[in-house]
Amino acid sequence: MLVFIIRRLLQSVVVLLVMSLLVFVGVYAIGNPIDMLISPDADQLDRARTIAAFGLDKPLWQQYLLFLKNALSGDMGRSFAFSAPALTLVIERMPATMELAVSAMVLSILLGLPLGLWAGLRPDGLAGKTIMAVSILGFSLPTFWVGLMLIMIFAVQLGWLPSSGRGPTQLLLGVPVSFLSLDGLRHLLMPAFNLALFNIALVIRLTRAGAQEALLQDYVKFARAKGLRNSRIIGVHVLKNILIPIVTVIALQFGSVIAFAIVTESVFAWPGMGKLIIDSIRILDRPVIVAYLMVIVVIFIVINLVVDVAYSLLDPRVRLADTKG
Repeated sequence: MLVFIIRRLLQSVVVLLVMSLLVFVGVYAIGNPIDMLISPDADQLDRARTIAAFGLDKPLWQQYLLFLKNALSGDMGRSFAFSAPALTLVIERMPATMELAVSAMVLSILLGLPLGLWAGLRPDGLAGKTIMAVSILGFSLPTFWVGLMLIMIFAVQLGWLPSSGRGPTQLLLGVPVSFLSLDGLRHLLMPAFNLALFNIALVIRLTRAGAQEALLQDYVKFARAKGLRNSRIIGVHVLKNILIPIVTVIALQFGSVIAFAIVTESVFAWPGMGKLIIDSIRILDRPVIVAYLMVIVVIFIVINLVVDVAYSLLDPRVRLADTKG
């Protein structure tokens, strides 16, 4: 296991280097932030001073080497718009996005697993068919439209939930979170459900397909022949054996949820990384954009490593220590 983890960490360093080059070139080769940062009436001398102040007068390869040197010490550059360290701006917004993403994945598991099991164990029943029909909507409906409909119904028409913002926060292990208060939960509920809708439908379909396949296996038939309770058969022999693909998808989707929470954060004015990156793209705040993308890359690398380790815990047949290169 230790050898596998060390090997993956070394591979991750290579991935980070390659991604840093792609991200840097892709972001810095597009547009000119100077056009948005200074007045159109500024003379050439003012423009030259501003360009030199931001280091944009150097060739692209020199800018990348300087960025790489500073990034090794945790410096991703300073924001053009906020005059603050770009990485600090992203990290400050991360708790809000992580809280939203974790809440969305918890909802996906709490709703998707039991509904998927129900549909898989009783596929011909009215409830099973209804669950599968509703799951199609989860795949089909656009996230921004669902968010607007949630606001129209629960905030405007019924007045049950607030339409925007994060609500009051409290510190939990030094991290500001909003779910510890009732008002914070009310602010969190709609954006979390909106972000979770696609994943709820995905977990339902994965669980249903896995349950139907597991029910046909010999070990389930043998367990029934032994007279085991149906609840034990489902909980031990069915659910445990279908968790591996579900864990994989949930873990990988967690990274996607973090990376693509932009729409939900914009609709509900949630003060997370997604809203920050949208504001930064509008003014071509390159350091913030690069810092955000690199943070997302690191999150995906960590998630993939955790998934591989979780494999060995869920399935004894998986031996990470014996995995080849």
